[in-house]
Amino acid sequence: MPSRLAHEDKGPVTSSRVPLVLIHGHPFDRTMWQPQLAEFAAGRRVIAPDLRGYGASPVTPGPVPLSRHAQDITALLDHLGVNTFALAGLSMGGQIAMECAGRLGDRVRGLVLADTFAAAETPDGRRARYAMAGRLLAEGMRGYADEVLEKMVAPYARPEVKAHVHRMMTATSPQGAAAALRGRAERPDYRSLLTRLSVPALVLVGADDTYTPVPDAEALHAALPDSVLHVIDGAAHLPNLERPEEFNRALAAFLARLDG
Repeated sequence: MPSRLAHEDKGPVTSSRVPLVLIHGHPFDRTMWQPQLAEFAAGRRVIAPDLRGYGASPVTPGPVPLSRHAQDITALLDHLGVNTFALAGLSMGGQIAMECAGRLGDRVRGLVLADTFAAAETPDGRRARYAMAGRLLAEGMRGYADEVLEKMVAPYARPEVKAHVHRMMTATSPQGAAAALRGRAERPDYRSLLTRLSVPALVLVGADDTYTPVPDAEALHAALPDSVLHVIDGAAHLPNLERPEEFNRALAAFLARLDG
């Protein structure tokens, strides 16, 4: 069942502050959000699931589209009795957050999009994702993890951050990663959706991100009617781990606005 997603559920259930839901990227798991769980669960409820196919959540063979991930998250939040919340996602998690925002209406009190983009996949990108899915099934995760580590985080990132990111990637199920890649290859275009979202939004990006560079974040910021853009120096694709203090400061200011 979707509500069986493995997850962290930390912080006071009865807090008057808006709960925070954190959606990880590919090919990671909920431990990606350790600095944010540690920072924000002291005063608000924070929920971080392992997406289907990742971490300790069940693996589903075949394509898993973003809509399926959104259904899983919705079912989990229903199961936990979380009716309204701030929704934050990074990379693929940001695209899942956009899918959720389109489905859940005013249950989403605020939207945080980190190191992500809204456009549908290009034909070349679709072929590349299917090819990578096949490679991961044939070879496993380690070669891929070795290749992309210093794009996921900057080459100058702290050794313990690199080790954490590499560990998440190599621990991911190749079947789960491949299923998500195939589903993500068929994702819709969320750009028009963003123009219709009235909730406050925060757009974050690492200044040295080459997967989703700063112009992608600027495009999100321009499309969203009520958004703030924060570029984090000294970080690549995972600024929440590379520069957690700055990431958390920007997120804290945004959440304070929602609480108010």
